Amino acid sequence: MAKAKQPKSEITAVLRQHAEQEYAEELAALREIDDKVKPRNWSLSPWAVKTYLLGGQLPNGKEISPKYIGNGRLIEIAVATLATDRALLLYGLPGTAKSWVSEHLAAAISGDSTLLIQGTAGTDESALRYGWNYAQLLAAGPSREALVPSPMMRAMAAGKIARVEELTRIGSDVQDTLITILSEKTLPIPELSDEVQAEKGFNVIATANNRDKGVNELSSALMRRFNTVVLPVPDSLDEEVQIVERRVGQLGRALELPVEKPAIEEIRRIVTIFRELRGGITVDGKTKLKSPSGTLSTAEAISVVNSGLAMAGYYGDGVLRATDLAAGVVGSIVKDPVQDVIVWNEYLQTVVKERDGWKDLYRACWEF
Repeated sequence: MAKAKQPKSEITAVLRQHAEQEYAEELAALREIDDKVKPRNWSLSPWAVKTYLLGGQLPNGKEISPKYIGNGRLIEIAVATLATDRALLLYGLPGTAKSWVSEHLAAAISGDSTLLIQGTAGTDESALRYGWNYAQLLAAGPSREALVPSPMMRAMAAGKIARVEELTRIGSDVQDTLITILSEKTLPIPELSDEVQAEKGFNVIATANNRDKGVNELSSALMRRFNTVVLPVPDSLDEEVQIVERRVGQLGRALELPVEKPAIEEIRRIVTIFRELRGGITVDGKTKLKSPSGTLSTAEAISVVNSGLAMAGYYGDGVLRATDLAAGVVGSIVKDPVQDVIVWNEYLQTVVKERDGWKDLYRACWEF
């Protein structure tokens, strides 16, 4: 069933818009000039989907903002995969934009990124297949009216993209529910001696990371149904700074924080700390470092800067300073109260304290 269109005032008041809402103008501009071949039930052609993800200037002068900053070939592989009968698995470290890319791919291809199944340890088969309205089930027995379709079933019936987040958090027996869906493009309903066959355009984007504790490994049978694209951490410091700056700007506008735009130097310092501790070596390659237990991803750097902006806006003078960032930095790095404290204190004394122009950050973090 199609979603009721929200009034503009309601859309702009929500905390976080869906990709197809936030970037509706860009998607409309791409549809206007998109004369390339489109797979059945795709809103945009593969060329336009790639342009939407990577950004660029259109022939009509409209500027498309980049949603993913990195290796464009990975996006091409992902889009080409979704045009075939193979599902797509976005794999990699936490915070490498897997969910972000998944959402924007679904928005560009189907015009709807909301057909989402969030994987958790408690996700059961009904989240992937269907459930029942038990009042109707008890009153009249199994019927189509009593059936509650899952996002997967709705995506199959409409020929759209279904998203499965954190696939490895789901139990192995529930994961294997996907095998029939991905192989046969059919969802059996044995209670009704019926089935739902996938319309052309249907596919699945799943995400998984390789650093979570307690994950459930994917069976080889299930892995064969996916084409895996590994999203890496940003290649360079400048690239990661650009990603953080762009996302912080977007989130700051959405949250309406009463603060000035953060200085690029502050963002660069946070990204530098995270990259050095993550990689176990300083950016100049001269000093080896111990790494803490956390992942220190790009997403966490974005969170630290946003938290600092909130501190500066509500409890400071509206200018992002080291004192606003200290709590977020320490909280991201120190996950283990014993080992991580040792790693962090050693880094503070040997790197931060000795680095030109970083004395304010050293003092703020040390005092905190």
